[in-house]
Amino acid sequence: MKNNKIKVIGLFSGCGGLDLGFKQAGYDIIWANDILKDACETYKLNIGNYIINEDITKVDLDSIPSADIIIGGPPCQGFSGIGKRDPNDDRSALVYSYLDVVNKIQPKVFLFENVTGIKSSKASDGSKVIDNLKKAFEDIGYHINIFTLNAADYGVPQKRKRVFIIGNKLGVDITAPNQTHFDNVPNKKQWISSFEAISDLEFPTENGNIKYKHEPICEYQLLMRKNSNETTLQIIPYSSPTDKEIIKHVKPGGNYMDIPDEVSTKRIMYFKSTGGRTTTYGRLDPEKPNYTLNTHFNRPNIGCNIHYNEDRMITIREGLRFQSFPDNFHLISKTKRNYYVQVGNAVPPLLSKAWAKHLMKYLTEKPNAKVVQIEKSLKNQPRNPKLIKEYAMAKVENQDEQKNQWLI
Repeated sequence: MKNNKIKVIGLFSGCGGLDLGFKQAGYDIIWANDILKDACETYKLNIGNYIINEDITKVDLDSIPSADIIIGGPPCQGFSGIGKRDPNDDRSALVYSYLDVVNKIQPKVFLFENVTGIKSSKASDGSKVIDNLKKAFEDIGYHINIFTLNAADYGVPQKRKRVFIIGNKLGVDITAPNQTHFDNVPNKKQWISSFEAISDLEFPTENGNIKYKHEPICEYQLLMRKNSNETTLQIIPYSSPTDKEIIKHVKPGGNYMDIPDEVSTKRIMYFKSTGGRTTTYGRLDPEKPNYTLNTHFNRPNIGCNIHYNEDRMITIREGLRFQSFPDNFHLISKTKRNYYVQVGNAVPPLLSKAWAKHLMKYLTEKPNAKVVQIEKSLKNQPRNPKLIKEYAMAKVENQDEQKNQWLI
């Protein structure tokens, strides 16, 4: 099988971070889906015209073509440790729509991406969501391996941890991709720092169109700038006069604890007395990767979003750099808000590409892997995927509510 014959279906594709990594690795993406129109337009511009802008629960499964692999990250907000857990959040139940498509298409392999919060989420009966999902996938014939990976370990300038559920019908244990970058390990490629990630970008402009300060000074900048002489979206987001004054006091690598009491807001004083997150009013450390980029990286109070040596928030383009999107990747959005949503929700393409290259050997060769016995017994468990959903759970308990309430 040639590389370009490995057919891919992308589910919950967003602007295309996961899909882009597979495309870069030589896969043939034949069908994709997302419900957000702006994200689909961005996808069409950068990846291909085969994405369907539709609610996946309303898509006729018979209209989806056959493929060798299905990839996707169902909406994670219901599981995320960032937001308050909502027991009535239908977005959490959407993970089971992914199962419906896998059961219909029966690909050789699927790659399911989600936030680490999925590991601690519990069903209304007290069982773990991750265990229920594993069981549900096993009941439709897949052997499952589960990994938690840090994007920084694969050349992404961001300490973004995500859970990957890998299912296969090949009768093997699929391993995780080999780590390529390391945190302060001699004679190894080091994690990409914030300085390496964005230091070559010109100061933001009113329309966001810029050239570069200088020639690339590292491998990462060279990679991001491939086939580009200029780029877009280098625009400073709005900050209130209060926030502009506050961020002046945060040192590189620092956070809300650096802010003097005399300029602190009531909320900051509350954080100081009760304990806020490490990234609250966080400023980038130029010598380290960023923390997890979220969908609010235009704001100083949620995430490490202050430039390391300029008193401003990072730009959309800088956010794309931290996610490892190349500079010739451009966004389409009718609102400013949706720029940040598209970027913050994406899977970093370099992490995706690491998976794509790794999985290729399982799809094109006979891997030297431990052969496993895939159990298909359904003892007392429903076969119908719709019933599997009910068994597996769709409601997430409202845990850690008080801890996370300030983020809502």
